[in-house]
Amino acid sequence: MKNLMIVFAGMTLLWWACGQKPADQTTGLPELLKRPQVIGPEGEMASLLDLYDELAEKIKSNPKDAGSRLTLVELFLQEARISGEHGYYYPAALKMVDQVLSLPLKPAEQYRALLDKASILLSQHQFAEAQRVGEQALAINPNEAGIYGVLIDAHVELGQYDKAVEMADKMVAIRPDIRSYSRISYLREIHGQVDGAIEAMKMAVAAGYPGMEQTEWARLTLGDLYRKYGHLDSAVFQYKTALSVRPNYPFAVAALANAEAEMGNMEAAETQMAKACALIPEVGFFVDRARWAKQQGRTAEAETMTKDILDMLADDVASGHQMGLEYVEVYMDLLDNPDEALKYALEEYKQRPENIDVNQALARIYRKTGDTEKAKMHLTAAMRTHSKNPELLALAQ
Repeated sequence: MKNLMIVFAGMTLLWWACGQKPADQTTGLPELLKRPQVIGPEGEMASLLDLYDELAEKIKSNPKDAGSRLTLVELFLQEARISGEHGYYYPAALKMVDQVLSLPLKPAEQYRALLDKASILLSQHQFAEAQRVGEQALAINPNEAGIYGVLIDAHVELGQYDKAVEMADKMVAIRPDIRSYSRISYLREIHGQVDGAIEAMKMAVAAGYPGMEQTEWARLTLGDLYRKYGHLDSAVFQYKTALSVRPNYPFAVAALANAEAEMGNMEAAETQMAKACALIPEVGFFVDRARWAKQQGRTAEAETMTKDILDMLADDVASGHQMGLEYVEVYMDLLDNPDEALKYALEEYKQRPENIDVNQALARIYRKTGDTEKAKMHLTAAMRTHSKNPELLALAQ
């Protein structure tokens, strides 16, 4: 599933300049990475830096201040989403939350720490462990919406879709907001209810504050739904709207690039995607550029890009991410090596055999290798939720 909708009330964030500051020597806290360019509304940087300094000062004064430490963890989670620097922020956040869990905690603090830890594990694609930690948090507090969001995401990624729907019903009953509506949308799409998915994502966008990263992520996802199911003009409108309220939003820039490619405007597509790649190190952006270079016969350029992509994936793995399906995409689309892709797909299948995306990947690989029976078996599993994903339907045909 796409990145978690972690919302921080009253907090604005900014992209600054590139590089890493050393850990604060007085508190031992990891600091914020600097950013190369401004992303988002003007004035976010000051709010972000002020919040970090305020939290660091509180922790320096009271090293056992669990609340301030967890707010810093959540700040890092949000910054990972915005900056794309997953390899730095997620391990740092995980270390901090484990330090909090070693402290004497009140039930509310323990719940929050476990919720944050489960969110980090989801972001690192450690889905089974995220579910286990999330259930510990649920046992402490079953009346807060956030934990149901974590469990929805874990159940979806593990292919436990009925359980995910059950959790979504509870979440939206407790708090109908951008987080719950976005998950309702995703579950509806999984079950082939495309119109209902679009309607729910519209509600998610309407529930958010324009310009905040969470709101524009929802708007971007709404655009992706339009594009995937044949409404390209509506998709482009959503992408441009996101950029009008959150300048240089990398994912909207990349989405516009893909829309241009779909319309056959490859020069504009490549210019936009190069801009997205310069904004954040999101591996998917680089995969698209390499795929286009390969399709256009720029073989040497595609090979160089692919090597860089493999290095990026290796860095993600070294920082604790599971990147199996990303490797499948590289070996299938860029390296024409279905045998190597199969190794990664089978490893994912071992961990989550019910997930429809994993089964779709295996069906595609077995079709490529000529193993028709296994391709049919995994295709049947991939279609069990009646998804109308055009790529899945094309594979079925």
